[in-house]
Amino acid sequence: MGISNYFIKFKNVDMIFPDVNINNSLKKRFLQFSSSRSIRQPIKISTGLRNLNFQINSGDRIGLYGPNGSGKTTLLRLMNNIYSPTKGEISTNGKILSLLDISMGLDSDANGYENIILRGLILGLSQKEIRSKINEIAKFSELGDFLSAPIRIYSSGMKVRLAFSIITVIKSDILILDEWLSVGDDKFNKKASSKINTMVKDSSILVIASHSKEILNKVCNRIFLLENGQVSKEINQFRN
Repeated sequence: MGISNYFIKFKNVDMIFPDVNINNSLKKRFLQFSSSRSIRQPIKISTGLRNLNFQINSGDRIGLYGPNGSGKTTLLRLMNNIYSPTKGEISTNGKILSLLDISMGLDSDANGYENIILRGLILGLSQKEIRSKINEIAKFSELGDFLSAPIRIYSSGMKVRLAFSIITVIKSDILILDEWLSVGDDKFNKKASSKINTMVKDSSILVIASHSKEILNKVCNRIFLLENGQVSKEINQFRN
């Protein structure tokens, strides 16, 4: 990993979501929205994240730690440009590879080989690049003849295995993880964990959200403690 000026910068960033009652049906929410009564009333909002100011530089291994609902996944999605901030500025330099929702983009009617090409294109590879990696991906996946079958017959574990195998050939400057990924049975998971370690080592910047203090102490040099949508504190390590 060479020295480069890769970075992630957050300046005065807020992320605000509509406060939707999940117990209401879609039809009920639509009728409420279209009624004159709802028009007269302001829409309630809740702040997912607020007043985020930090910079992550080459060589940083950032851990995000906090209780459920503290904003860890929302922050990862902002970094990966899945969400746009309601307020403030986010700037990045470097190719980002996210292991959030790794099965996103798979086509259930296409077979495994076709999905390797489709997913590779979505991840930014050219057709020539992804076709040159097909055998490597197929071997890593250990799915054998199933790669010739439509993935609608795959189990959920097989889909995740295929999606992860495609990701293994992608080179990135910034790697984003939501928890340390677990893929498939014990044998395959051991191989996948070894591959993630290599990907972490080869990436200039790592950002990982986890509930495991042990993992964050092992892989991170900076840990952001999130509470109520804010970075309440930054530490280097958890102390026993």
